[in-house]
Amino acid sequence: MRVTRHAYEVDGWGVGELWIGDGRVVVAHDPPSAAASIPATAPRPETAPKGTPGAPTETLAMKSRREENGLVPELVQRLHRYFAGEPVSFADVPLDEEWGSPFRAALAGALRSVPWGQTVSYGELSARAGRQRAARAAGTFCAENRFSLFLPCHRVVSAGGIGGYGELGTEYKRRLLALEGTTL
Repeated sequence: MRVTRHAYEVDGWGVGELWIGDGRVVVAHDPPSAAASIPATAPRPETAPKGTPGAPTETLAMKSRREENGLVPELVQRLHRYFAGEPVSFADVPLDEEWGSPFRAALAGALRSVPWGQTVSYGELSARAGRQRAARAAGTFCAENRFSLFLPCHRVVSAGGIGGYGELGTEYKRRLLALEGTTL
């Protein structure tokens, strides 16, 4: 899969990244990004995704570039609207989904259904995904999330407080929640 990195900047938030391959988001980083010094469209080496034998055909690569050309500007526009405080849904954004298990796929679906301005606990998220007592598994899923706002883990909180938010930390999570009108 040919993967291309696209940087975008949002006033007051910093530089974010979208990594796109085969017309889907492969990785998304919220601003601020540690890799902001990489040129905005630096291509990455051709590699086959996990579990896929060989590299894509030229036809698929050409299709990927065509889809990328429309996908990236549209996503960047939606991200700008989101960071300006407009309720935006990313539930329809095509993701490079390799969840690893049916439960993780169910967690992703449950997470994508949590709307702007609302939160759920890790336990509630796991229950929505079909497992009543799998809060830790939901937390692990969120900690490994590579899709940032497209799988809105910032909307998942611990039963006793805010919970973690990876490298960006809890203050960034609070800022995202405040942008959506939620305070903890």
